[in-house]
Amino acid sequence: MLTNAWWRRVATATALIVAAVLPNASATAIAAPDPHATPAPALRPAGAAFDAVPLKLPEPPPVGEVRTELAGLHVAAPHSMEGYSRAKFPHWIKQYGECDTREVVLARDGEDVKQDEKCRAISGKWTSEYDGKEFTEARQLDIDHVVPLANAWRSGADAWGTPERRKFANDLVHSQLIAVSAASNRSKGDQSPDQWAPPLKTYWCTYARAWTDVKHLYHLNITAPEKVKLTEMLDTCEP
Repeated sequence: MLTNAWWRRVATATALIVAAVLPNASATAIAAPDPHATPAPALRPAGAAFDAVPLKLPEPPPVGEVRTELAGLHVAAPHSMEGYSRAKFPHWIKQYGECDTREVVLARDGEDVKQDEKCRAISGKWTSEYDGKEFTEARQLDIDHVVPLANAWRSGADAWGTPERRKFANDLVHSQLIAVSAASNRSKGDQSPDQWAPPLKTYWCTYARAWTDVKHLYHLNITAPEKVKLTEMLDTCEP
């Protein structure tokens, strides 16, 4: 009996210590959309500098699967931009302690990334997949929504509620967010692939797979020219 009581006291004390040390997850964090999602980055608690966890951008499905997804997308004219505002897609939300979505993507997409106690990237190396440019300062990078918020609005997100728009704008599970050069992101704006494609054509296959898969996952429309261009870009994929 004494032994059992001792173990209960140890277990209780341990639980209290863990509860006090580990930070609570932010109330605004978004749950993974499916049970087979990529595990969330196990970033260390805020409060001390730490090395970023070496994770990779989620890989979009193979080209054969994406072609099937593309064939199933609804082709329609763009919806009106009336009522649109980026504020209707809340971002960047806190994901892990002090780490918001932008900082998590910077840590994930860079090499040797170091962050301060506020989870801000203070050093590292990044290569922009859109144009092949390399950077050593986080301020030179933007976090691109592969399917831009305004494009999503015109494609059906105008009918969503705020929770779904928040999930879309902060999606770390699928190939929707990527750290790229600020210049390439701002050149792209809210344009679809028939209007803008990555200058680095070797990335067209991955870009088209990611774009199509995101539209498929979120049941968004595409335009006829968009479908033609996506097909052309998918044709650059190796068999």
